[in-house]
Amino acid sequence: MLLEMRGIRKTFPGVVALDRVDLSVEAGHIHAVVGENGAGKSTLMKVLSGVYPHGSFDGQVFFDGAERRFGGIHDSEGAGVIIIHQELALAPLLSIAENIFLGNEVATRGVIDWIEAHRRTRELLAKVGLRESPEALIENLGVGKQQLVEIAKALSKQVRLLILDEPTASLNETDSQALLDLLVGLRAQGVTCILISHKLNEIARVADAVTILRDGSTVETLDLRSGPPVSEDRVIRGMVGREMSDRYPPRKPAIGEVVFEVRNWQAHHPLHLDRQVLHGLHLTARRGEVVGIAGLMGAGRTEFAMSVFGRSWGRRISGQVLLDGREIDVSNVDRAIAHGLAYVTEDRKALGLVLAEDVRFNVTLAHLEGVATAGVIDDGREHAVAEGFRKALRIRCPGVAQKVVNLSGGNQQKVVLSKWMFTEPRVLILDEPTRGIDVGAKYEIYALVARMAEEGKSVIVISSEMPELLGITDRIYVMNEGRFVAEIPTAQASQERIMSAIVKGH
Repeated sequence: MLLEMRGIRKTFPGVVALDRVDLSVEAGHIHAVVGENGAGKSTLMKVLSGVYPHGSFDGQVFFDGAERRFGGIHDSEGAGVIIIHQELALAPLLSIAENIFLGNEVATRGVIDWIEAHRRTRELLAKVGLRESPEALIENLGVGKQQLVEIAKALSKQVRLLILDEPTASLNETDSQALLDLLVGLRAQGVTCILISHKLNEIARVADAVTILRDGSTVETLDLRSGPPVSEDRVIRGMVGREMSDRYPPRKPAIGEVVFEVRNWQAHHPLHLDRQVLHGLHLTARRGEVVGIAGLMGAGRTEFAMSVFGRSWGRRISGQVLLDGREIDVSNVDRAIAHGLAYVTEDRKALGLVLAEDVRFNVTLAHLEGVATAGVIDDGREHAVAEGFRKALRIRCPGVAQKVVNLSGGNQQKVVLSKWMFTEPRVLILDEPTRGIDVGAKYEIYALVARMAEEGKSVIVISSEMPELLGITDRIYVMNEGRFVAEIPTAQASQERIMSAIVKGH
């Protein structure tokens, strides 16, 4: 057994994050750790890697047969324990070589040997399947390649236990498959991996065992390679503590007249004005309807949503936006909100939330006049509004004074949704609403989408997960290279038909 964590308990003010957690990982295995958002997965890994140093938690950590008392990241890395966080820790304006050896420079008498650094970088990049130049800047790489640079950096430190926290959350399917193939290759070379993921199909493909956490405690560890097969439903039951016979809540659509319409929408890239990104798009959404937008990464889905929502992306934008058959002015975000539009961004941390502020601040941010009198915010009303959403959406936090940076991804997403629900929108655009959150929280968001449709709102969902679109929408637009190439009633749609439309253009 390479790693044993026994009786780990970690508390924060007012919160028990981990309570008597046990974890055992065999050498040369890929060991998955799953659980709902807030179950304690990332906290446990921060304990293991020394982000939370010995003394700040109760329990014992044994690595390679000896008890370890890591005082920080430097200590754990010295033992060969390397963690790659969900938010990549790379310096975008530095080169690949500079990032790989940052803090661990190849130097003689204080002078960096760039020839040797570049030689080692090329060797490491070859191991992870990258052909980029060591001098290429990180900011010019896609997220998938940045993940591989992080792994190359880990290999440069003689990694024995590699911890990956949601490594494929922001990757397209091709990059995800490449990363999983790399993990399998590393396992063959003797590198042990701990994989935190909400994508159970990925876990089934590569993991040897899975440990399930719920509410900060260990539920069980399942062997995925011997004995009877372990179904996804079995894992989900352990995660959420209940049966989930249906991944998507049932609903009976009551679809009315066209409420929202976009006509001949065009937009150019904000920096490269000669590059047209969106080409003559036409979209309608009816009262009580959930409309999906499918497409591969880079198809223009987010660019379309942001350009419509107050022209918050793009230049040289043209076209019409109509509400109830009348053209409306969406030339800036304030006007879009005033006309009843709301947009939940795919990047909640950078664009959806003020992380340093509390739940109350974030919930009311888009509609301050709703909690103000004569331009002065009423603290009591603001607290009451935020508390109402906390209860209605079951946001897990000690109270609305909790900083959102300390919430799990699923609970942060619920805060973003609360913010836009408070504006009482007529048209709600959700961009990757369940990215990086667990199946339990996903179900709650799906139920929320269904409820908003039942209330007569028009909901537009952008998602890279085709089963999600097939499970919650009434009609799906298929997008490719800045154009809608198909419009399919969900009852007649399938993953194969959507992919065929993307590839064939119809």
